[in-house]
Amino acid sequence: MREKVIVGWSGGKDSALALYEILKTDKYEVQELLTTLTRDYDRISIHGVRRELLEQQAKSMRFPIEKMFISKNASNEEYEKELLRILAEHHDRGVFSAVFGDIFLMDVRKYREQMLSRIGMKCIFPLWKRDTHELARSFINNGFKAIITNVDSNFLGKEFAGREFDEQFLLDLPSGVDPCGENGEFHSFVVDGPLFHERIFFTKGEIVLRENRFYYCDLIPAI
Repeated sequence: MREKVIVGWSGGKDSALALYEILKTDKYEVQELLTTLTRDYDRISIHGVRRELLEQQAKSMRFPIEKMFISKNASNEEYEKELLRILAEHHDRGVFSAVFGDIFLMDVRKYREQMLSRIGMKCIFPLWKRDTHELARSFINNGFKAIITNVDSNFLGKEFAGREFDEQFLLDLPSGVDPCGENGEFHSFVVDGPLFHERIFFTKGEIVLRENRFYYCDLIPAI
């Protein structure tokens, strides 16, 4: 009997790879994807992607999605309270594990594990300690397509926002920038790949600077 899980879904490449990896094992039954959105912007938190595109992703992959809304200046307390409320409901329905796409940040892993342990749930990290160069290229070689939705200007220039996550992108990354952006150097949105039944179509909007640090490329739904 397969274990029921819920998948933390940012819409980006790492969560897509984590989902891809657990599905390959046939050990898990994915109940739904869970995404945090900022209520004030109606966009995926941190990644800045419009809710409509997230919904197109879920439809293309044939997975139900639960949207967790937080305020734009949400405290950790607000985030944790809402997340644990939702996960507790899943726990009551027999879902005892959540899947995350974290790779090597131990403080993030411990934070998630400690938080979920409060409601008797455990975390699954399918990508943990995998080489990020290997992961980045496996994402591309497996046929996934992703767009860079935002970059941290402390690491990358404005010109990287809106680019496709491909071999040329990896070659152009400055030394010291993780190829999976695990340190927050950049974030992405997956538009096609082996999990998808239909490609997600969009047009690129303007690139704007937020908080005097992060460059966001607006992706506008084509439909």
